[in-house]
Amino acid sequence: MSPVYLDCNASNPIEPRVLQAILEAYRSLQGNAGSPHLHGQNAKSAVHIARDQIGRTVGAKRNEVFFTSGATESNNLAILGLAEHGRRTGKMHIVSSAIEHKAVLEPLQRMQDWGFDVTLIKPQSTGRICSQEMIDAIRTETLLVSLMHVNNETGVIQPIERLGQAAQEKGVWMHVDAAQGFGRDIEQLRHPGITSMSVSGHKVFGPQGIGALIVRRNRNESAVLQPVMVGGGQELGLRSGTLPVPLIVGFGLAAELALSEHALRQEACERLGAIVSQWAVSHGARVHGAAEHRLAHVLNMSFPHWDADDLLESLSEHISISDGAACTSVCATASHVLSAMGLSEPHLSGAVRLSWSHLTDADSLRIALENASRIIEAKAGHHPASRRWGHGS
Repeated sequence: MSPVYLDCNASNPIEPRVLQAILEAYRSLQGNAGSPHLHGQNAKSAVHIARDQIGRTVGAKRNEVFFTSGATESNNLAILGLAEHGRRTGKMHIVSSAIEHKAVLEPLQRMQDWGFDVTLIKPQSTGRICSQEMIDAIRTETLLVSLMHVNNETGVIQPIERLGQAAQEKGVWMHVDAAQGFGRDIEQLRHPGITSMSVSGHKVFGPQGIGALIVRRNRNESAVLQPVMVGGGQELGLRSGTLPVPLIVGFGLAAELALSEHALRQEACERLGAIVSQWAVSHGARVHGAAEHRLAHVLNMSFPHWDADDLLESLSEHISISDGAACTSVCATASHVLSAMGLSEPHLSGAVRLSWSHLTDADSLRIALENASRIIEAKAGHHPASRRWGHGS
């Protein structure tokens, strides 16, 4: 039996209806969306439909959706693309948080190398950034405030709505890395004070390799951004390259389904979350991140007597989990997010993340956790009787 996949924050399985739409697009949409003939126009029409579907999820217009390869590229474009405007206007200060994804922190480091002053606000022990601290850090020379929507390691929702309101009042560009919350926490991303946001197809049960930067144009902000990749002028000059039409079609449908089926998916994740939480508590796990601000499909935790690497290896036959962000796992570095939250050893070195989805099978999950329990408790010297985690919940 294959292990149960519990690493949905790294990448979600593709929704079957989305996969079918992609395959149909590969069969029927051969044209380049930039070509003037009928095949090109058919491809362009399909792209416009997808822009509408993605835009509706966050209350954006068609011409505010710019396609990229994913949230990493979108974050780079949103941050590095502001450098020239910052130099020209003398706004050389940026406010962000210490728990951002590396796809934000590394572009910010590059901006710092270019002479920008970057202020990073640390989170509270709950994993949540204090919005007032970020607001207080804004100066007259502040170019940008950037705060992620949902932390990828803890699942904690950040106060982007309040920060967006302050940014709007102060006339400051606000960027949100919305990869983890897009299609899940709907209303916050619709706040007009959020100037730009990055989203990714595979985080919303669409295909890998496609994403978007959404730029609100109520103050003509899109004209401020400069491209970081040139060579064709597609996407109104912001992102050159031939549009991958089938992937865009799939992303559009994935966004539409996320919006229309939001409540059902939320309920499914809450039911599965009750199973995982009960299992974790029964083994004395410490959960990292405030429950009242956490999305329903993710838990970051550490177990007594277990190092994360040993736990991942020991449980790999039964469940596929991670020790944080995929990029952190590859680089074998400690979580900067949990470190900023003030976690001490051994919780820091023992932390693992479990993340599921509405597509996760509850019965398979219970069986996998039962098998995992034997391994965890054997190390602690316990030999529990067989049980069904979350049975009847």
